[in-house]
Amino acid sequence: MATTHDSLLLKFRTRDSLHGVTRLTVKALAQQLDVNETQVVHLALSKLASEILPSYEPDDGPLSERQIKAVRRDANDLLPIGETIREEVLFG
Repeated sequence: MATTHDSLLLKFRTRDSLHGVTRLTVKALAQQLDVNETQVVHLALSKLASEILPSYEPDDGPLSERQIKAVRRDANDLLPIGETIREEVLFG
């Protein structure tokens, strides 16, 4: 199976700002992190992705009243009945 390597042309800014950095900044980061410049870009993009992109698939929205009633019925059938044997408080 052949693999393909996508590439991306990266044009650096003439000065550092919120929207980009200079080549000198990338070189300084690479030296500080002891990695190459390409790895600096991958690290930065990975961090940005984890901050912005959701880590889970969106759900179907809130439960309907019918679904809530079904969950309550199932919970009532599965919850234990009788005296409380021991009670613990997580936040007191």
